[in-house]
Amino acid sequence: MAKYNVDIKRSAVKEIERLPRKEILIILDKISRLADEPRPADSRKLSGQEKYRVRCGNYRILYLIEDDILIVYIVKVGHRKDVYRK
Repeated sequence: MAKYNVDIKRSAVKEIERLPRKEILIILDKISRLADEPRPADSRKLSGQEKYRVRCGNYRILYLIEDDILIVYIVKVGHRKDVYRK
């Protein structure tokens, strides 16, 4: 399987920067693994949307997958109680 490029939205970068340092390291590791496998076993497709989510403890990473151009777009990163709110 080809390796995907990972593109993180600017607002998601700001969300990551506001997290505790320990959580940042775990989340960045999980994001880097999405390049090899964009649909890991613990990922779920969000109902009614084209987004997927993956869990990192109490935090969630929401992302889109473009299979035809091999890109994973990280759209939002946040605490599980807030990440799904608009």
